[in-house]
Amino acid sequence: MSRIGKAPIPVPSGVTVVIKNNEVKVKGPKGELVRTFRPEIGIVMTDNIIEVKRVDESRMARALHGLSRTLLANMVTGVSTGFERNLEIVGVGYKAAVEGKKLIMQLGYSHPVEIEPGKDLAVAVTANTKITVSGIDKQAVGELSALIRSKRPPEVYKGKGVKYAGEYIRRKVGKAAGKKK
Repeated sequence: MSRIGKAPIPVPSGVTVVIKNNEVKVKGPKGELVRTFRPEIGIVMTDNIIEVKRVDESRMARALHGLSRTLLANMVTGVSTGFERNLEIVGVGYKAAVEGKKLIMQLGYSHPVEIEPGKDLAVAVTANTKITVSGIDKQAVGELSALIRSKRPPEVYKGKGVKYAGEYIRRKVGKAAGKKK
């Protein structure tokens, strides 16, 4: 039995969950999320606690048990508190700004890099080098953060580029200049 799949999901106050067949709608103060789960998984709600059960003991049902529970828990967390991901820009002349909803970054290319966040996502820039991506869908927040990072990933010699806040960049030692035996 999946340890993660067995764990019940508490529903905080202010969040409503509607389960119809295998389609789950979660509505909260931050917004609304809808997801359809596979038929191998059964979802039951009793007294503000959601439990994810397997319909049978097939290999697919066992594989989807923990995943389905985690996706559902992320939906409940997203509509109640939301998710955010922080990124940092490192490098001389590298900077970011927000114009309207669009993120515009100067990353050492001959042109500015522009990224339009999707709906239900917000991008904020502080101190020209710190970017915060926030939203109610954990997957969408992670995808947008990965897209921003992919425009100039951190390089291994000086660490210049866009990195996640707290990410450790393994550095390489450069050439030893003028070293003779």
